[in-house]
Amino acid sequence: MKKRTPVSTIMTKSPVTVNLSDGLAKVNSLFKKLNIRHIPVVSGKKLIGIISQTDIMRLSFGDIYSGQEEADNSLFDMLSIEQVMVASPKTVKPDDTIRDVAEIFASSTFRALPVVEDNDVVGIVTTTDVIKYLLEQYD
Repeated sequence: MKKRTPVSTIMTKSPVTVNLSDGLAKVNSLFKKLNIRHIPVVSGKKLIGIISQTDIMRLSFGDIYSGQEEADNSLFDMLSIEQVMVASPKTVKPDDTIRDVAEIFASSTFRALPVVEDNDVVGIVTTTDVIKYLLEQYD
């Protein structure tokens, strides 16, 4: 197994991002449309937070009740991304090793980490990315 493989080899490059001025309904739509679970929140390219599908699901009726989309959207209109996101999240750099990232995931509740260079978002790495990498090592 390669021990010094940088996270840049497994991260999603140029991830989908949202701005503080975007609404939670847009965030929810992106999660559903793109089948992703974490979105960095930026101001320009500068990282200011991260929002997860779980954050949105805590606010939503989700799929529990049919026809509740209108209620969800009303709730989303009452709150801002800033009120729901995790501000100043833990980050990693593109040259940090996959092992470093795996250790962060193993010792925390994070499931995604923005990858930043000079505070600009250049990628995102998730627990799924790390697991897929580890599985490839056994081929």
